[in-house]
Amino acid sequence: MQQDEDQRSVPPTANEAIESTPENDLKRFNDFRPLLFSIAYRMLSSVADAEDIVQEAFIRWQRTPKENIQSTRAFLVTTISRLCINYLDSARVRREEYFGQWLPEPVITGPDRDALSLLQIDESVSMAFLVVLERLTPVERAVFLLREVFDYEFTDIAETLGKDTANCRQILRRARQHVADARTRFDPSPGQKEKLLGRFLHATSTGDLVELVAMLSVDAVLYSDGGGKGPAVPNLVHGADHVAKALIGGINKLVPRDLTSRITQINGQPGVVSYRDGRPFAVVTLDVRRDRVKSVYIISNPEKLGHFPTLPGVPH
Repeated sequence: MQQDEDQRSVPPTANEAIESTPENDLKRFNDFRPLLFSIAYRMLSSVADAEDIVQEAFIRWQRTPKENIQSTRAFLVTTISRLCINYLDSARVRREEYFGQWLPEPVITGPDRDALSLLQIDESVSMAFLVVLERLTPVERAVFLLREVFDYEFTDIAETLGKDTANCRQILRRARQHVADARTRFDPSPGQKEKLLGRFLHATSTGDLVELVAMLSVDAVLYSDGGGKGPAVPNLVHGADHVAKALIGGINKLVPRDLTSRITQINGQPGVVSYRDGRPFAVVTLDVRRDRVKSVYIISNPEKLGHFPTLPGVPH
């Protein structure tokens, strides 16, 4: 689950000898912007928050005398990691008071993505994985991501977070235990996932309860995030029968009939974006284990879909 090679191939001391000018400083920062955004999004599970944190890191980079910085990469990764940890500590109460279920902010990762081209895509941005990361403390999340996703050495992680190496190893051990269940041991091919998504959409749209139950795993879970502003089931729904009934019942009672849907890639997995009057209304993505749907994620909170593009021809 390590990051793409291009993201780890920049030497820690790259561009350090370049003269410090506003233009050069901006270029040096932009060289690492994809890495910083990828860390921030995985840490915060929010596009808007990740963008804000990256901007704050840029401000701190601008204000710091460059002669005091031995490694641009080390300075920026340390800055973004600590900013994210501080933000998560302050956001915990807000998320606990969130109306209904809280889910990560989805991103389009298919060919039609635009503003999020900075985000490096792998399994660690999947909705299922981000949901599991919510079980970790902010520090556990940082250690886990830096080690398991971004391939950092323990000595570098310890320096980044201001902890000793032995402590970081213990933190990683605990974090791995929390996320072990999220590892997909038998991951279907993209073609199999798309085929299952097609069956899922047909069953839900036609109200075929038997077909829907057949494609759900016995321990299937329905996650639905409306934030009090979009249609959603307020609590988690467990079990194939209950999930299938909740989906079909919810569609009949809560979902408008005038929606237009587009299949695309959401967080690295096949998903669907539904539009009303050309504007994003809801996002659906599935977590598939073997040949069954393990989890269904529905996000209809309009605040979490604000960065999604409208359909062509719709005025902004």
